[in-house]
Amino acid sequence: MNVNHKLLRFFVLGLVLTVIMPSFVWAQPDPNANVTESGNADQVAPRDNFYDRYLYTEKQVIPYDFIHEKDVFWERRIWRLIDIREKMNHPFKNEKEGESFIEILLAHAKAGDITLYHTFKDDFQEAMTQEEMQNLGSSVDTIITFDPETFDEIMQVVVNDLNPEDIKKYRLKEVYFFDEEKSSLDVRILGIAPIIDRVDNNGNFLNSGPMFWSYYPELRDILARHEAFNPHNDAARMSWEDIFEARLFSSYIIKESNVYDRRIKDYKTNPMDMLLESDKLKEQIFHFEHDLWSY
Repeated sequence: MNVNHKLLRFFVLGLVLTVIMPSFVWAQPDPNANVTESGNADQVAPRDNFYDRYLYTEKQVIPYDFIHEKDVFWERRIWRLIDIREKMNHPFKNEKEGESFIEILLAHAKAGDITLYHTFKDDFQEAMTQEEMQNLGSSVDTIITFDPETFDEIMQVVVNDLNPEDIKKYRLKEVYFFDEEKSSLDVRILGIAPIIDRVDNNGNFLNSGPMFWSYYPELRDILARHEAFNPHNDAARMSWEDIFEARLFSSYIIKESNVYDRRIKDYKTNPMDMLLESDKLKEQIFHFEHDLWSY
C-alpha cells in the first residue's frame, strides 16, 4: 500500500511539472523579439532592419604575404586618379551623413585612430599634428553684418566645415611588382589622398591639390569595418577594404616613376593625349607580365 501511495505521488508530481514547466518557459520574454506598438521601447531599442548586421564590425583583414627584397624581380610606381563623378565610383560620394569616403577618413583622423601626412612629399614622412588634423577641412571667413538698432557694421568671423561634395577626386599611390616566389605580377596600394580645389579670398579658383596623404596599410583595418554602398544589393555590401583590394573602382594613370619625376600633364597638354598616354602606360604593365611567358 505504501509503495502504491509513493508511486501515485510521483505520478502526480510528474504530471504537475509537465503542465507547469512549458507554461513557465513560454512566459519568458524573448530578448530578440521585435518591438511592436504595444511593446516597451525602453527595454529593447527598435532597429532599422529585421536582422542584426554585425559582420563588418567584426571583420578582420587578411594580412599581406611577406615579400623579400630578393624576390622582387621588377617594380614600377604608379600614381592614379579616381574621379568619383564616374558611375563606377559613385559609392565614394555616398550622401548619407557620415558615410562618404572623405567623412570616414576625417572622422578616424580626428579621433586619433590614424595618422595623416603633409603633402609636401608623398613619402609619408611628415606627419600632421593632432591639432592640424582637427582643423582639416575647416576654413575661416569674415562677413559684415549690421546692428539692427545702430546700423553699425560688425565684422563677424565664421568657421566653415568641409562640404564632402567638394571632394571629387582621390589620388592613389601604388606599386606594381613581379614576385619571383609566386611568379606573378601584383600591386600594393601605398597611399590615398583626397583632391581639393583651392580658392582665394574672393572664391576664385586657384588650383587643385591633395588635401593630405593617408597611409593605406594603416587604413585597411578601419576600411574593413565600413560598408561601401552596393547599388545592386543591400544585403551584399562590400567593405571599403574589399573595394580597393578587388580594384572595384575606375581610375586613370597620371604618373609613373621616371628620371625627371614628371607627370603626364607635364609633357602632354592635350586632354585626349593625356588619356592615350595613360592607356599606353597601363598596356606596358600588362604586356610586361604577358611577355614573360611563352605559349
